[in-house]
Amino acid sequence: MQTIPPSMLPHPTNLVVTTLGERTVPSPLGLSTARGDQLADYTPDDTRIFYDVETRAGVTERPTALFEKAGPREKIFFDPATTRVGIVSCGGLCPGINNVLRSMVFELHHKYGVERILGFRYGYAGLDPATRIDPRPLLPADVRDVHSFGGSFLGLSRGMHDVKVMVDTLVAQKIDVLFAIGGDGTLRGAHALWQEVQSRGLKIGIVGIPKTIDNDIEYVDKTFGYETAVEVARQAVDAAHTEAIGALNGVGIVKLMGRDAGFIAAAATIASHEVNFCLIPEVRFDLEGPDGLLAALERRLSERHHAVIVVAEGCGATLAGADAERDASGNVRYAAGGTDVGPRLRDAITKHLKARGLEFSVKYIDPSYMIRSVPANAHDSVFCDALARNAVHAGMAGKTDIVIGRMHRVFTHVPLPLVTSAKKRVNPDGSLWLAVTEATGQAPLTR
Repeated sequence: MQTIPPSMLPHPTNLVVTTLGERTVPSPLGLSTARGDQLADYTPDDTRIFYDVETRAGVTERPTALFEKAGPREKIFFDPATTRVGIVSCGGLCPGINNVLRSMVFELHHKYGVERILGFRYGYAGLDPATRIDPRPLLPADVRDVHSFGGSFLGLSRGMHDVKVMVDTLVAQKIDVLFAIGGDGTLRGAHALWQEVQSRGLKIGIVGIPKTIDNDIEYVDKTFGYETAVEVARQAVDAAHTEAIGALNGVGIVKLMGRDAGFIAAAATIASHEVNFCLIPEVRFDLEGPDGLLAALERRLSERHHAVIVVAEGCGATLAGADAERDASGNVRYAAGGTDVGPRLRDAITKHLKARGLEFSVKYIDPSYMIRSVPANAHDSVFCDALARNAVHAGMAGKTDIVIGRMHRVFTHVPLPLVTSAKKRVNPDGSLWLAVTEATGQAPLTR
């Protein structure tokens, strides 16, 4: 991690975690209250995690941006015997949603003794009575095996519904804590729900669990599903390499997910070490010109007679005009028409090589939906379990308007207004992109 200038750190006031009130109920977890022994213990409420852990010689003052540490509290806000919990999953598919769901239900039921858990189906649509989608009760037996499958046991949908109507549903269902599993749009919706809850003076906790394979949520070092996505993406890249080396002047092109951030493309490139050109939204490239991709590809083929190109879907942003097709959340549909960078790139390369009179073979692979639909791998399974348990700890303690984050491998409470204020991007001057260029050997593809 690079040292962050103090001027770019979150202001301390933006890191204050909202709580529903004084905690008076003893935790049922039965953990040790003695600090420093060998037993698991409770997390003191004043424990903080530094945003920037690096320093340099001669620096005497440390930045003051500190995140509240997540974990079980010795006293909780809600009485488990009377608590009613809701869970909703929103957005697109992502490996690990069912793992999070299962671990939350098991933690709530077996460790806290909460018996009334409702799953709202098909995203925020399940909180709108007009959709006629009834919630379903959730017990451990209902979710016992769901972690073995991809997708979402509760279903998903994109887009927001009327906040007042959704809060009316929470009140009608007597929900005390709502857990929202989702990405940037879901978390913005969760914050809107809290604002409406707060305006009514209600004691309903809203806790988010960050879900996106793009790994683009700011102030969270990793989101679940990302590790699995990179693993499956590497398989597609390796297949493209096999296709490329099997033909004279073979070119393998793999388009990977990454709407605005190229983390999957970058990590899969490094994991495979068979990629020659990696294209991501954060790093500008030209197709034409002496320094552009087409010229660089032609030079590569003349020297080695094969090449592999990985491109993130968000590279189609330059092709997306004001009339570009968008989904229910307002995001550009990069798989639609002229904004789909994969076929555009394939066709441009084919046209260029034909014009040069070269014998060649171009193979295009788009594994997008396979990547997001598979079950979580071992790394993500462990990560999902920890996220779920920390979310339950936060919700039962009365923490609200937060998402469960992770910083320096320590779980944190990140206020929703802060986490939705920006998106994480690959730094073109950072260590990740340096590793990509070292793995590929590619030069800048622009003047």
